[in-house]
Amino acid sequence: MRLVVRRFAAGFVAALIGFLARLITAVRGVRHSDEAYTEPCVFYANHASHGDFILIWTVLPPGLRAETRPVAGADYWQASRLRRFIGVDAFRSLLIARNGEHADIDPITAMAEALDQGSSLIVFPEGTRNTTEDRLLPLKSGIFHLAEARPDVDFVPVWISNLNRVLPKGEFLPVPLLCVVRFGAALRLDPGESKAAFLERARDRLLALADEDEPVCNRGTEQS
Repeated sequence: MRLVVRRFAAGFVAALIGFLARLITAVRGVRHSDEAYTEPCVFYANHASHGDFILIWTVLPPGLRAETRPVAGADYWQASRLRRFIGVDAFRSLLIARNGEHADIDPITAMAEALDQGSSLIVFPEGTRNTTEDRLLPLKSGIFHLAEARPDVDFVPVWISNLNRVLPKGEFLPVPLLCVVRFGAALRLDPGESKAAFLERARDRLLALADEDEPVCNRGTEQS
């Protein structure tokens, strides 16, 4: 009985947070490619705020949203009972130990197994929130190793606009501003493609979304 109540509460909290995110940001998801991608897939995005994964999760079509898990740092989301409830129960986050001394499961293995089980993932390959003047930090090698482990999985670039101004690092009260989540064409690791080449291609595909202005609507997102 307690498990049922906890699951109901988790679903309610996730829906409530999604509603509040939409209310504050009026977020809309936009497809910049009419190419379909297969599921499960990996959404990889720029990272500027704790709210990034919530916006992506919120604009996904309901069926895909139910099967999509954000990949997040275990040290942050296990720091308190409230964070653990929101991160693990409400959003079913795949928690990754970022400190190698305490990591008992290889992150790439954990993500690959989640894909094998039918979950799509949300990852932030910059590795940390970008608080610099650079539009995008260099991508960490983890996304390449995951593509290498699951070469038949689509990696979908996602650009989040404006959320860093809504909830800057170190702030707790959001500022109401309009946000857009742009989804690009998926890519996969090409046979024989090097780590450097894949990371550069993935980064270029992501940056290209930042200036697009004539997107194509698809998969439950709207056309602007």
